[in-house]
Amino acid sequence: MQEGSFIWGHLETQHRAVNKWIDWVWVIVLLLAAVLLFSINLGGLPLQDGDEGTVAQVAREIFNSPPDSLGWLYPTLGGEPYHQKPPLMHLLIAGAYFLGGVNEWTTRLPGSILTAVSVPLLYCLGRELFRQRWIAIYSALIYLTMLPVVRYGRLAILDGVVVSFFMVMMLCVLRSRRDLRYCLGIGIGFGLICLTQGLLGILLGVVAIIFLFWDTPRLLTNYYFWIAIFIGIVPAVGWYGAQLLKYGYNFFPAGIFNPPLNQVATVLEKNSAPPWFYVWEICKWTWPWLLFLPQTMCLIWENRSLSWAKMLLVWSGVYLLLISGIDAKLPWYIFPIYPSLALAFGVQLAETEHLPIITTYPRAWVAGLSILAVVASAGSIYFSGGTGPKTDLQLIFAAVALTMTLAAILAEKGDGQFLKILFWGSYVSLLLLMKSNYWVWELWQAYPVKPVAAMIEQADPVEAKIYTSFPYHRSSLDFYSDRTIIPASVGELQYYWHYIPQPYFLLKASDIEELQLESMTLIDQAEDWILITKETSRL
Repeated sequence: MQEGSFIWGHLETQHRAVNKWIDWVWVIVLLLAAVLLFSINLGGLPLQDGDEGTVAQVAREIFNSPPDSLGWLYPTLGGEPYHQKPPLMHLLIAGAYFLGGVNEWTTRLPGSILTAVSVPLLYCLGRELFRQRWIAIYSALIYLTMLPVVRYGRLAILDGVVVSFFMVMMLCVLRSRRDLRYCLGIGIGFGLICLTQGLLGILLGVVAIIFLFWDTPRLLTNYYFWIAIFIGIVPAVGWYGAQLLKYGYNFFPAGIFNPPLNQVATVLEKNSAPPWFYVWEICKWTWPWLLFLPQTMCLIWENRSLSWAKMLLVWSGVYLLLISGIDAKLPWYIFPIYPSLALAFGVQLAETEHLPIITTYPRAWVAGLSILAVVASAGSIYFSGGTGPKTDLQLIFAAVALTMTLAAILAEKGDGQFLKILFWGSYVSLLLLMKSNYWVWELWQAYPVKPVAAMIEQADPVEAKIYTSFPYHRSSLDFYSDRTIIPASVGELQYYWHYIPQPYFLLKASDIEELQLESMTLIDQAEDWILITKETSRL
């Protein structure tokens, strides 16, 4: 009996060792695939307006600040105190500037690498939630091949980094149910979220608390849990305390009461959008995986008494409700919901794929894949008539069309290989998109910023503030020109011209006649934009 127990224990130990070895292989493979996709052509396009330009500007001011100025603790934007977010991400970018200089590549690198780490972290979450390794593999691959995950993860914004920290926190939440030592990881993960996203991080903390209240309420009554949370958030509380001590009441409006209303939100959404804005974002950008949503929702609801279903329901549903209630709506605010969607789709696909007998897949899957193939083929044909950069779009759409066509044919035959085609084809298509000059397509919505910024930088105006007739603020122009460019109406520009001793205006050439400015001196011109000031003899 003892000999049999020994042999059984030895075999179990060997099995666990093999499992850990296989898990590590998958973690490394997923990390390498993610790093490639998230880093290729990272510095090939200018910085985006909005959060990306603002984060870069704050990071550069930290990088340029004297060591004794405590710029790393009291960040500034355009020389003014920056209260919107704590500076963890900005500090990482400033460190990249120290190593590689100030450029697009170093600006985006810290966020892209940390977001790439979220892919193997999702695999670890899947392994913690489910016994089947294939669920974790499918979930990680779906997450890796979601267009918004890759696009927003490559930008120098905060949300991809927040998702990585949130996954660390949720992984520790799951493990703390059997080992209280992981509570410290919950606190550290939550503290890092708050040091990155500010008070908006509380929304993700609420998600974890509601899940525990539903699934493991005993943990919420454990004093060790709350001590660990307190230890984790001490740095974030310290930063907010330092701001209050230095700035006093002036810190409250932007830093405490109104952190989500970022000044750059007006660039895309005018600070407001309908409550269903994020539902529409999910419907637009999560194809082809959205095809599996109806069956996935049914599967989760049927298993709502299990921990994994509870977590996915709370993660997706509660966060979607909370984020939809905030007035300022930007597409990347929904980023934290994509991992939960990937886990949900992974469960559905693994369950379908490993049924004993599969004769046919749902007709909706075949029809959806066929429609996507037709749409992608039409896109490839549309761009085939062009030359130059349009050939990139032709190739990208052709890759998508080929992927969806093959997947539809195999799904029609009941062949499970259609999933491998979807994974590989989606990954290659995204790789082609990120290698092209179209992955930040918002850049085409306004004039090219770098030539205009180079003109301003070369002219080197005496004043740090320049007024422009462009209708909204462009943070990327501030970053590249190292000036504060303030949008103003026609009436405001005429007022400034008469009452500021030496104003500097950045105007479109066609605006000159409407403004009727007197004593004007042309400094320089780039594209359709001119930089002017008053004649020095009349000052």
